[in-house]
Amino acid sequence: MIPYASFLYFGISLYALIPAAALGFFKRFWKAWLILATALMLLVQYSDLNRERGAAIPAIALVLGYAILQYLIALAFLKIRQRGVNRAALYVAVGLSILPLAVEKASALFQTESLYVFLGISYITFRSVDVLLGVQDKLIKEINPLQYLTYLLFFPTISSGPIDRYRRFAHDWGKERTREEVIEDLDGGVRRIFTGFLYKFIVAVLIKQYWLDPATAGVGFLSTLSYMYAYFLYLFFDFAGYSAFAVGFSYIFGIHTPENFNSPFLSRDIRDFWNRWHMSLSFWFRDHIYNRFTFSALKGKWFKNSQTASYLGFMLTMGLMGVWHGLALHYIVYGLYHGALLVATNWLDRKYKGNRLLNDPGFFWRALSMLITFHLVAFSLLIFSGRLF
Repeated sequence: MIPYASFLYFGISLYALIPAAALGFFKRFWKAWLILATALMLLVQYSDLNRERGAAIPAIALVLGYAILQYLIALAFLKIRQRGVNRAALYVAVGLSILPLAVEKASALFQTESLYVFLGISYITFRSVDVLLGVQDKLIKEINPLQYLTYLLFFPTISSGPIDRYRRFAHDWGKERTREEVIEDLDGGVRRIFTGFLYKFIVAVLIKQYWLDPATAGVGFLSTLSYMYAYFLYLFFDFAGYSAFAVGFSYIFGIHTPENFNSPFLSRDIRDFWNRWHMSLSFWFRDHIYNRFTFSALKGKWFKNSQTASYLGFMLTMGLMGVWHGLALHYIVYGLYHGALLVATNWLDRKYKGNRLLNDPGFFWRALSMLITFHLVAFSLLIFSGRLF
């Protein structure tokens, strides 16, 4: 059963949420229910998914096996890291961690269905790699197996995020909430769930039925232009609605899963956009790809011009983000397009100090920059949709 896709799922989830809301006031029991509810909801979410595809291995077995494999990789790397720096071990650990995801992406490229992947494999992989890099940076010095597996498999976010970080999750895991904090979490969770219903089951459905579907069936420039706007808005409200559900469910369990969207239509430039859109993903790529690449390039003096490292970092980061969505050409072009926009924005900001379009606080310039950014992003999602290809 795909999470948040049907009202049946929400009905079943009440059996997990209502006890969580009540047990939040009892410090001894909420964590036990968090673990048990995650296990039960995983059975619901992954029941019969692979049987429908003709796979010999049930999806739930794949999920649990994959999580245990990731734990063993993390534990082995932790023991190696405690002996000192070992770059080769890091590369092997990360390589083993992302190998199943790479196989899944390759299978999709060659239009062959892999029977050994499951819904949410990307997001589990992101979480597991976060742990490995935290161990490498000596920010994570121990890995509790129960906490680690719950972090990887936390049912509200397992299928499509948001992407949590292990240290942030560990903070909530070890925290004893006051009565006031429990009430505040319940209020925040319920508000986000209602927002999710508004976005996903009302606004997104109306956009799809009365705008996106007719535009999809049309041909010619005007139909494509209409499709571009409709697809952008539909994608936002559908995914933002899903994310609101995931964050709302998490809050009821006392886990402050990070927000995924922050008014992206108010973005003034492409940098601002990626600080507002799918934030858990963009921040993951920023921290683990862009920052590490540029730091290594500057420390190792790979390039004569320090800006070269930054520009190549943008292209590498966004290119990999495109590849993460898939190995089809339109995904790769989508990623490189955003990388080029980030390079151009950074160059303009440096070349023309006080650039009014990017920096002027006046209403006209802010509105103009937001309008331009909106259309640059909308065109990128037209590329992403594959309609141009």
